[in-house]
Amino acid sequence: MFATLASGYPRPALPDDASGDDLVRAVIEELAAAGLQILSDGALRRADPLGGIAARLQGFEIGEPVPYLGTDRTYRRPRAIHEPRWDGPVYVREWETAAAATELPVKQVVPGPYTLGRLVDPGPLPRERLTIALADALAHELRALVAAGVPMIQVDEDAASLIGEDAAEQALFRLAHRRLTNTVADAHLTLALTGGDISKIPPSVFWDSPYRSYLVDVVTTPANWAVIAGMPGERGIIAGAADARTDEPADRDLLVWAALSAAALNRRGPDRVGLAPSGSLAGRSPAAARAMIEALAEVAAETRARVLASPELLNGPHLADEGKERGYLPG
Repeated sequence: MFATLASGYPRPALPDDASGDDLVRAVIEELAAAGLQILSDGALRRADPLGGIAARLQGFEIGEPVPYLGTDRTYRRPRAIHEPRWDGPVYVREWETAAAATELPVKQVVPGPYTLGRLVDPGPLPRERLTIALADALAHELRALVAAGVPMIQVDEDAASLIGEDAAEQALFRLAHRRLTNTVADAHLTLALTGGDISKIPPSVFWDSPYRSYLVDVVTTPANWAVIAGMPGERGIIAGAADARTDEPADRDLLVWAALSAAALNRRGPDRVGLAPSGSLAGRSPAAARAMIEALAEVAAETRARVLASPELLNGPHLADEGKERGYLPG
């Protein structure tokens, strides 16, 4: 069991003239000191939730700020003017800076093609065609990251909750992710699903592609445990069990239960389980964000030690009953 970020993190307390590299090194140091075992750059260089990638691909013009998926965050909505094309690495140098600041593994976060396809203005293109073109462009980026030595690539699909029970949307998501991942199937890829309710979507929509692990929000939408229950045991689960919407301390009892439940489901075991916030911590106070990641790291380490000493703790039926009794699972 381990702990990691879902995505964003507050800006470190450095002078206003600090460089982007200085900020990344400071956040890497803070995350490592807090006990996270898989680090990231905290999305400090990103001006909006789409990561600025549209501005780095050919084929878009950037518009005015609009709300991001019904949250209080905004992004500058890109508009397609022709099919997007990749013309060079977008995130490689950023990852290299972060990785050079630590001996711990550093993942790179990339926005997913389905979310991009839903949130940009397709302009003259049908949305389905645009989504597949985005998947092909992002596939070049994934290959560049793998070639640079990135040990884990996280693909964020915040708009997955918009798929719902629509068979055509499910098919589009599957196809986009096959195109995205088919040339990097041996890499460690994580699919992050933190934007809302995905419980009505067949889990096979997500495990159809070669993702080794899934980061799923289970605290704002407990029904999402249904998707985790449908994931093969050989795939890892990172439970987004610390509520990223609030500065309140993380519920440690929930974190312990989530770690045990993810490990018990489909006999996954503790080595394929992580804990994370339910989403970006960029809007949280620095003190609250630091307290949350420290709690995640402590609970992950303590719970792993408990499971190794007492494997009987991974009792699925008992954990399910406890989850319903405590309100961690739908009744």
